[in-house]
Amino acid sequence: MTIKILLADDQAMVRAGLRLILEDQPDIEVIGEAQDGAEAISMARRLRPDVCLVDIRMPKLDGIQVARALAGPGVTDPMRIVVVTTFDLDEYVYGALRGGAVGFVLKDAGPTLLIEAVRAAHNGEALVSPSITLRLLKHLNSTGEVSQTDPARAAALSGREMEVVRTIARGLSNREIAAELFISLSTVKSHVAGIQTKLGARNRVGIAAWAWENRIVQGTT
Repeated sequence: MTIKILLADDQAMVRAGLRLILEDQPDIEVIGEAQDGAEAISMARRLRPDVCLVDIRMPKLDGIQVARALAGPGVTDPMRIVVVTTFDLDEYVYGALRGGAVGFVLKDAGPTLLIEAVRAAHNGEALVSPSITLRLLKHLNSTGEVSQTDPARAAALSGREMEVVRTIARGLSNREIAAELFISLSTVKSHVAGIQTKLGARNRVGIAAWAWENRIVQGTT
């Protein structure tokens, strides 16, 4: 199955570079390019791509606003948004993920991570560069944007589910979680679905956000 991509970046050379990387893959096709946020939203709603790769800083509407419009709370049929940017400021990461994005990748991270992020988003998973995840955790702790662990929701999770939550918050894919916890891929998927239900999370990013906010991830206390 071909993964259809919409690129949104105000720099034509950047879009050309991303297109070159992506279309070198046999299962990826770029079906549209937008040069500003407003155009990105319009094209995404018209073309219905599988994944939208969106820059943070664009004219008219920024990447966070695009994510909210296409995948944020209240969107009935949310799209899969991956933010690809040169700016790794923590507030951008947090804003994008809260806005509904399922990935955050730096442009200098290399083509391999970019392609992994696209495929992860298409498979309903989330990918945030590990270095960004660690920076985000420090940001949440230093700015006080964390709350105390919700006792009711935390108690609803089993010990194994809490382990899965921690791995999701670290940005691991289902396959990586299965390998780390020595469980089957189908078991991981079952745990993820159960965790989403118990936490009321819309997706894996919602699970990760809950873990970050409640200091569930190891090393955040």
